[in-house]
Amino acid sequence: MYAIVDIAGQQYKVEKDQKVFVNRLEGEEGSKVSFDQVYLIDDNGKVQVGSPLVKDTVVSASIVSHLKGDTVQVFHKKRRKSYQKHNGHRQALTEILIEAIGEQKAAAKKAAPKAKKAREADDQTASE
Repeated sequence: MYAIVDIAGQQYKVEKDQKVFVNRLEGEEGSKVSFDQVYLIDDNGKVQVGSPLVKDTVVSASIVSHLKGDTVQVFHKKRRKSYQKHNGHRQALTEILIEAIGEQKAAAKKAAPKAKKAREADDQTASE
């Protein structure tokens, strides 16, 4: 089972228990994150394609570590003009571990109104 999901502005093909390096995410190491922009899910040949997103589906992951990538060298030169410019940088990355694919976020929304009705019933009995 795999999914194509948008993480920090880029699309990734992810599978369960896969470690992925993505652009720096907010959050501490060990914290949970979820991504609700899922474009495609393939469950052993059963493909769900969103238009543009697959409804009520999230991919949950946990942050393993924050780190910096390898050095990227940037060199500009204009020939015969005595112009050379050398620069470099290290990209800030986050390593995440994909824990689950295809959880339904609608189930959590449906559970909330039942709890609200129960509280309203308790409030009515308490006021009587």
